[in-house]
Amino acid sequence: MATTTTTPPGPRNDFFKQLRTVCVPLSRLALQSPDKAAAAKEIFTHVESLSEIWAAQVSNDPTVLDEKLAEYAFFPVGHLLRFHDQFPIRVIEAIIKLLRFLIQYGWKQKISEDLAVQLLFFFSFTISGTPGQAKKRDVPEETAVEGFKALGALITAIGPSSLLASKAPGEQNETVTALGPAITVMLDGITDGVAPTVQLEALQCLQAVYTTTRNQHVLARFLPGTVSSLTRVLAPPLQQKTQRRVLVRCLQALTIVLVNVLSDIKVRGILKQIETEDKEKIDDAQPSGGAEKPQTELTPAWLRATTAQIKIALAAALKVRTHEAQDVQSAVSKLCISLLDECHLSLANCQSILVESAMMVENEENERSMLETSLQDLAAIHPELGDCIQATLYNWVTSLPRLIQSNDERIKQLAVRNILRGSKTASAMGIDSSTLNDSLGDSLRDSIVALVKGSKPSKVVGDVDENSLSTATDLIVSRPNIQSYPPVLLDSEGIKSTRAEITKLIANIGSPVQQTKLAAAMLGGLRDSEGVEQIASYWLAFELLKTTYTSTLDMEDLLDMSSLDENRYQEQVFQELYDFSASILASHSDSQDNDWRIEAIALEVTAFAASRMREDFRPELIDVLYPVTTFLGSPTPQLRSHAITTLNVLAASCGYKNVSELVVDNADYMVNSISLRLNTFDISPASTKVLVMLIRLTGPRLIPFLDDVVAAIFAALDNYHGYPIFVESLFSVLSEVVTQGVKSDMLLLEGSNPQAVSHLKRGPQPLDVDYIVDTLNKRAERTKRAREEEEAEPTEPHPKKPWGPGKTKEASEAKSLLDQLENPDPENEDEKEGGLPDDPSSALATREDEEKKKQPSNTPTYALLTRVLTLSQHYLTSPTPTLRKSLLDLVATVSPALAPDENAFLPLVHTVWPVVVARIKDPEPFVAIAACKALGSMCEAAGDFMASRFKQEWGDGMAKWLRGVKREAVKGREMPKGTGRGAGRAFITGGKKVDDMEIVLPIHGANGGQQLSSKQLVSTTSSSGGGALGRFSQAHQLWDAALGLVTAILRYVRVDDEMFDEMLEVVVDVLHEPERRELKEALETINADAVWLALYERGRVKGIKSMPRAVKGFGFGFVRVPGVVA
Repeated sequence: MATTTTTPPGPRNDFFKQLRTVCVPLSRLALQSPDKAAAAKEIFTHVESLSEIWAAQVSNDPTVLDEKLAEYAFFPVGHLLRFHDQFPIRVIEAIIKLLRFLIQYGWKQKISEDLAVQLLFFFSFTISGTPGQAKKRDVPEETAVEGFKALGALITAIGPSSLLASKAPGEQNETVTALGPAITVMLDGITDGVAPTVQLEALQCLQAVYTTTRNQHVLARFLPGTVSSLTRVLAPPLQQKTQRRVLVRCLQALTIVLVNVLSDIKVRGILKQIETEDKEKIDDAQPSGGAEKPQTELTPAWLRATTAQIKIALAAALKVRTHEAQDVQSAVSKLCISLLDECHLSLANCQSILVESAMMVENEENERSMLETSLQDLAAIHPELGDCIQATLYNWVTSLPRLIQSNDERIKQLAVRNILRGSKTASAMGIDSSTLNDSLGDSLRDSIVALVKGSKPSKVVGDVDENSLSTATDLIVSRPNIQSYPPVLLDSEGIKSTRAEITKLIANIGSPVQQTKLAAAMLGGLRDSEGVEQIASYWLAFELLKTTYTSTLDMEDLLDMSSLDENRYQEQVFQELYDFSASILASHSDSQDNDWRIEAIALEVTAFAASRMREDFRPELIDVLYPVTTFLGSPTPQLRSHAITTLNVLAASCGYKNVSELVVDNADYMVNSISLRLNTFDISPASTKVLVMLIRLTGPRLIPFLDDVVAAIFAALDNYHGYPIFVESLFSVLSEVVTQGVKSDMLLLEGSNPQAVSHLKRGPQPLDVDYIVDTLNKRAERTKRAREEEEAEPTEPHPKKPWGPGKTKEASEAKSLLDQLENPDPENEDEKEGGLPDDPSSALATREDEEKKKQPSNTPTYALLTRVLTLSQHYLTSPTPTLRKSLLDLVATVSPALAPDENAFLPLVHTVWPVVVARIKDPEPFVAIAACKALGSMCEAAGDFMASRFKQEWGDGMAKWLRGVKREAVKGREMPKGTGRGAGRAFITGGKKVDDMEIVLPIHGANGGQQLSSKQLVSTTSSSGGGALGRFSQAHQLWDAALGLVTAILRYVRVDDEMFDEMLEVVVDVLHEPERRELKEALETINADAVWLALYERGRVKGIKSMPRAVKGFGFGFVRVPGVVA
């Protein structure tokens, strides 16, 4: 009593008074109430009040509570328990809750054994019902939870002393007897619980049983059922339906159960017996009388049988190791480590599955506490575990190609992840096996091959055209973010996670030395293999070597001089890989038989080598820059993307700002490579495409270096002119040369600065005094200058012989004889005559040559564009419409750029004029439209130089062509038709008809002045298009182009009056349209009065309503026609 904590009488008395105020009426109801069901509500209220009082005291001062107060509070409750079947379930739940408070904080470990047994039965039967009888009512979730909580508190309160073995032989321990149904209820709650909270409370009770009970016989009796129930929850199919927290608690309970029953310390006596039997070589078979012994007798046979069943159960339960939740894997790891540590001998037959599971759930990301035992620690203590780890890893490696063919991506990822974790474990333990390394390399290659063959090729959604990448705008501006490659292998979205796991495995497998050896083994058979096997080996070798360079070295590696040899070996292996990649790039062709993936890997290897060597990689550009650029013209979009990224990496690594600077700085040998291929006629679509992209990337700066390339293209055109598609591809290069050349600021002549001449026609200016004075001054200056030139020029005698040679041989001989007779000394005569030449024409030619020599020479870019334009005339008659159209676009582009030097440009215009003007009548409308635009550009550039040519062409058929184009444009629209009598016709077009307004037109009759009815006139209406397409029809688009050509002629070229009148007659019908404003302005610039009259005749002049019907004294009259006002 000296150690008993005494409580002041004040708080205890106060609490007792509170209990009495509730217990007295509750006792009266329990003892005197004849109808317990009728008083259930009042009883429930008192029980709830009693629980609240007890809980309040626990939170305030639990030291007041003891077993006596618990007995006092239990008195009315004990009477209620005799009639528990008559109460509603809510009352039972309240009673159970009150009993839990009394057990936990009142009786504690001083509860009597008889009462404990009774409460064990009560709690068990309340949760699951009476054994052998059907359930009278369903137990709610809340009631079951309270029941298990009370049951766990009761088992903890009973303590180990009550759960010991029987004191006398044959005497049954009533507590152990009552514990059997309770454990059965717990196991049913674990497996069949209606809610996770019920399962968790049942598991808590089960853990209390195995941590409280010290009797091994009792635990051994309940072990099979307990392990079976826990395995049922942990193994499929219940595993997928069970919540994560329940799985974690089940694993913890299983650990407690197995360690408390089968740990080496618990069964050390049996283990000694087994060791003795093994030494004495005694057979494991038991005598016939052994069958009469209880199954729970702890014998070697029992241990063998139990461990065999435990192995089966663990094989099923440890399938939960594949669960993705980290807390579940952590619980599995603790289970395996605990069993390997504490049940090392008793569960020796389960070591393989425990080691495998521990390796599978090894979490390398979380740092393990120094006080926590790991698998490596156990392997250091027990060497046989190291052999088990090595065997497990070997099995995983050899089974990888088989598992990688599974349709379940999760199985693939788990297999790869297992090898990674096992490899890290083996590396941490210092396990190094050449057999394992060889098997790992072969397994990886076979797995990649299986994945590549089994995966579907990724579909490129919205694939771009192979020519659209030629813009390459991303390359002109520095874009560091375009330095990452999309995956070459395993690029399907469905195996994205698997690819990530394999990449992680490659990056973390073994040491850098082992990775280099694996890469060397892959390269060994690389040149001899082919197909997917070659691609897989190539990719693996590159990934392994890339990992060795990116991995960080420890301080010990830096101090170890042997690492120098390893680095040298690493460089040798990578050089072999780079040489193979360079050969792949050099042998690239446009054949579709080549697998694009091996070329893409070669591009990645080249970029990686550049990123390592930085500016030291510049000499290698001689061999790889052009092949890499060639892939920009590949028909495979993935290769084009890889080429763009590779060029970005090369530019950034070699110290260039962007790809444009990279190509320009290396343009000399890059152009030489292209020219060499063209000279040897090794021409492919990729060559022309890469040249186009190269020119577009570098811009005008590369044009001066392309003389040899253009010459080779001209030679190729001469040899292959019969192949339209090929010729078109070559002209695409020339077209790009022109497009970039016109942008050059070096187009002007060297040493001169000619100004661009504007040929735009301007209307007549009003004459004022200033203009007249300026004109007279200019005339006076011209007269004065002519007089000065005449006075300064020496007087020359008239020629005494004909300038030109004789027409015939006889005439030449006769002339020479006469010259000798008249002048026997021609040299002296020449001196006397002042040294005049005999042939003034040759003197003129000599003077022109001297003037040409004095003129500054053209720039290389200008000369190049001139050659291209001259060459285009020979192919404008090509049967390929697209080529004709591109050539016409080329003419339209280059004409304004060459115009400043009229001495060189105008002869070119004269040369290409016939073939260009003939294209306006091309059968393909889009070619004719391009011809109109080209002629318009030539008009703007050459001006009045085109006047005579257009005049002749207008009379030869251009006027007829223009009318035909107009007729086709308005064709298809319904037009009112009629026949008229008389010599004249009126054309009324477009606009809004006004019934009360008329326009009277004079019609000269055959017999004098006659009036012609408006109904007899032929009316034509202009249309904006023909057919259902309207303005989008080809005929209308050609009409628009023709009007654009007419506009250009009128604006820049001199036209005579007749040609002007004919043009006005054709186009006057459309001058009212807003989009023809420029055409109208061009016409008005030449003759505004004629335009006004033409519009007036067609009722397009605003403000004029009518004219008189007849004119007296003349032989004609006016006819009244319904007018239309614009």
